[in-house]
Amino acid sequence: MMGGLGVVILDNEFVRAQFPAFSEPSLTGQAFFENAGGSYTCAPVIARLERYYRQRKVQPYGPYEASRLAGEEMDEARQRLAAMMGVATDEVSFGPSTTQNTYVLAQAFRQWMEPGDAIIVTNQDHEANSGPWRRLADEGFELREWRIDPDSGLLDPADLESLLDERVRLVCFPHCSNVVGAINPVVEITALAHAAGAFVCVDGVSYAPHGLPDVGGMGPDIYLFSAYKTYGPHQGIMVMRRELGNLLPNQAHYFNADALYKRFTPAGPDHAQIAASAGMADYIDALAAHHGIEGEADARNAGVHDLMRAHETALLQPLLDYLKDRNSVRLIGPTDAVAKAPTVAVALNRPGAEAAADLAARGIMAGGGDFYAVRPLQSMGVDTEKGVLRLSFVHYTSRAEVDKLLTALDDIL
Repeated sequence: MMGGLGVVILDNEFVRAQFPAFSEPSLTGQAFFENAGGSYTCAPVIARLERYYRQRKVQPYGPYEASRLAGEEMDEARQRLAAMMGVATDEVSFGPSTTQNTYVLAQAFRQWMEPGDAIIVTNQDHEANSGPWRRLADEGFELREWRIDPDSGLLDPADLESLLDERVRLVCFPHCSNVVGAINPVVEITALAHAAGAFVCVDGVSYAPHGLPDVGGMGPDIYLFSAYKTYGPHQGIMVMRRELGNLLPNQAHYFNADALYKRFTPAGPDHAQIAASAGMADYIDALAAHHGIEGEADARNAGVHDLMRAHETALLQPLLDYLKDRNSVRLIGPTDAVAKAPTVAVALNRPGAEAAADLAARGIMAGGGDFYAVRPLQSMGVDTEKGVLRLSFVHYTSRAEVDKLLTALDDIL
């Protein structure tokens, strides 16, 4: 769709037509605002998953036709997603979840590091990208915490600089937090860490649903996200850059040590879900084609990323303006939509889960609790027994749904 001055804007009707959930009778009349917990699945993923189970549910990479096609589709998912993120095909691997992938990585670092080495983590993270690294303190490694501002929930890169020295081997931080929502400057932080000789691990779980990132351009050594939050199946996706991947000890079968995309997935992968992940690339390409975005895979992905973010930002600002002016709630994180993913947490004078239940009665699907983000909430003085009400959306959310949310919030607040 063309907006003013010839600017391309996201065709929300076309987008919603790609998601069977929006024509599902059981979901009619309900607006989905718990996307940070997991997104609806796009039609190409569902179609590929069904085709795999119907036609290709055999051991892949064998000499017979069904097996050959199964393996080719698994390879296709890796190739196309890697190209969209600007990295090499074998730098992308799949695992059962991002939490599991992070745990495996922590074991690899435990074996590789020397006594006295240090790792930096933040207290802005979801526990999945923090807990496995923090446990390394029990193994004799030093753990340093890059702390958020207790009022704003933001991380200051200047505070990171004071933590960096020649003993730091790894800096772990979120692209954005699943409750604060602030988008951290990955390029700047990565440059600081690399200048100090440290590697970088970015938890992209809460960012990737808002547009697959240009991992190659941003420069982190590890980038982790979840396919089930990016319109796909329940898999964890990990980018591991070759320089670091070849340094760390192999965590898989010894005979897979030479395959970078197998080194950090000790368990056998879910063949069908990996194959179905190619549907995520189908979806991005369909959006690019519909909106006239051309070029190589990374350029098409970048154009779709920007369309998604522009749509989300336009819908998010009215919600932030509404919440920041209400005395009865505390809005967590930035009030400027440009600086924030559309993941909006508010602390109330009652449990967030209660407020979510009230919204459910008004056709709004939202969540309440701590969302495994106990550390940042505690750091900001939020009562974790009550937790927060979280309202999260993505590019398929419509303006009408945001209006419906605002009306419901008027009722319950």
